[in-house]
Amino acid sequence: MYSLRERLTEILIKNGVVSESQLKKALKVQKQKGSPLKDILIELGFVNEKDLMAALSQDLGIPPIALSRFKIEPEILKLIPSDLVKKYQIVPVSKVGNILTVAMSDPLNVFAIDDVRAITGLEIGMIMASPKEVQQIIDKLYEEDTHEVLEGLMKDIRAEDLEIIRADTLEEKVDSEKLFTLIEDAPVVKLTNMILEGGIKAKSSDILIEPMESSVRVRFRIDGVLKEVESVPKNMQESIVSRIKVMSQLNIAERRLPQEGRFKLRMDNNEVDLRVSILPSSRGEKVALRILDKSQAMLDIERLGFEKDSVQILEKDASQPHGMILVCGPTGSGKTTTLYSLLKYVHDPEKNIITVEDPVEYQIHGVNQVTVKADIGLTFPIALRSILRQDPDVIMIGEIRDFDTVDIAIKSALTGHLVFSTLHTTTACGSVVRLVNMGVEPFLISASLRVIVAQRLIRKLCAKCKEEYKPNETIISKLGIDTSKIKKSAFCKPKGCRQCLETGYSGRVAICEILSMSHSVRDLILNRARESEIKKVAREEGMRTLREDGITKMIGGVTSLEEILRVTIADE
Repeated sequence: MYSLRERLTEILIKNGVVSESQLKKALKVQKQKGSPLKDILIELGFVNEKDLMAALSQDLGIPPIALSRFKIEPEILKLIPSDLVKKYQIVPVSKVGNILTVAMSDPLNVFAIDDVRAITGLEIGMIMASPKEVQQIIDKLYEEDTHEVLEGLMKDIRAEDLEIIRADTLEEKVDSEKLFTLIEDAPVVKLTNMILEGGIKAKSSDILIEPMESSVRVRFRIDGVLKEVESVPKNMQESIVSRIKVMSQLNIAERRLPQEGRFKLRMDNNEVDLRVSILPSSRGEKVALRILDKSQAMLDIERLGFEKDSVQILEKDASQPHGMILVCGPTGSGKTTTLYSLLKYVHDPEKNIITVEDPVEYQIHGVNQVTVKADIGLTFPIALRSILRQDPDVIMIGEIRDFDTVDIAIKSALTGHLVFSTLHTTTACGSVVRLVNMGVEPFLISASLRVIVAQRLIRKLCAKCKEEYKPNETIISKLGIDTSKIKKSAFCKPKGCRQCLETGYSGRVAICEILSMSHSVRDLILNRARESEIKKVAREEGMRTLREDGITKMIGGVTSLEEILRVTIADE
């Protein structure tokens, strides 16, 4: 059976669109960049978009369409969630009977077709459109509602509601008097404060201020998804960035190097920490602000959304006197929040608890928290060596990045300390393989680890507007859902209202897979077993994968099918 790449190369060679030598060069570039092959061919100038589309259309028997001339009914657009539309660059065009016709620029993407078929329960017919037209339609039809709601939110904000706690002082003198004049100008101060307050009121986790060619784009990350909320005139770019630098006590004159800082705001009697990262780009400086709202933090293991049996496992292992608990997942998956929640669970005046973080995100009363400062030589390994002389009972390491850190962590777990930490891996079983690749001996992993948690954050359906529905039986069967649970379940899908900014979702909840160190799993680790072998045995012993835990949430009406498909991958 041909792979997607082999099918594409066969079509291009057969139709004389590119030569074999051009194809070899394009494949070499693709290996380096990782971009789709068709995009590489166009970028290298070996083929233009029109000829490529024509060759694919003729060989695959898929008719082309000019999307800009086609009127799409609003009811048709709602058939496919906007998340999948943007992810797969696919637009629903019409529905006749049980057949949904979709326009896409990549007809060889079978994963897109499978996911759309699973969500809609309809048969899928395809037509081809250029990537540019597909993107234009998505920008036009899928952003309007959300943009209007967020724009209204921005209009309701008064800059006077915001109080900057940290004083606007600079560590270095700046020669440019003009910059000081600009950043203290009332419109600049008001606009900057409105952007910050808008992000906090929208309960976003991040605010991005990004320089474009002729404007400055402002986006909020709400429940893990970026939404564009405002375009600021290009001539305000320098003033806004400089204003944020002043608030963060950064060097206002430095525009060539990245800078990091933080500051605090008080809004509605709540303190909000903002972590600032400034990155120079070809069009100016990009600003990313991470919002750490203490009023929104749920540092309680039972309120994070884990299933009851998962909470029981974590509480049991966290109650042990020694050993290591690892939480893994990509950036923004809630790992640090889970660790803080475990720290609060084990917190006791009789215990000496110390953390090493980069940086400290939330202050916990009664816990000694150390911030890593690599620029002065205070790294994770150096801090940990000093901490071990402080007679700790519980140690939390913000992140394991290198062999020195993991070596000290594991030895601490073996010598009577309870150690919490995080690892950047995608699965619980994959964390074991990652530790071995970092140079840790399997017998040390087997002896020190108690449990590994892989987690993700999924969006919860908006309680005000979610709709119940009966899913297609084929979908139920394909996902491996027990049909006996169907009668007791409440399958729901997103609709969208003003309260949820027309997204259909409000808030997030954690899903996880928990790998407990049973005797059989420890034996596999000692024998350097592959990830797939460990996963197979763990599932036989009752481990739920991320996809299975997500399906449990879906059956309970907490989230939707498309959200599970967006966040998790299928199990082998």
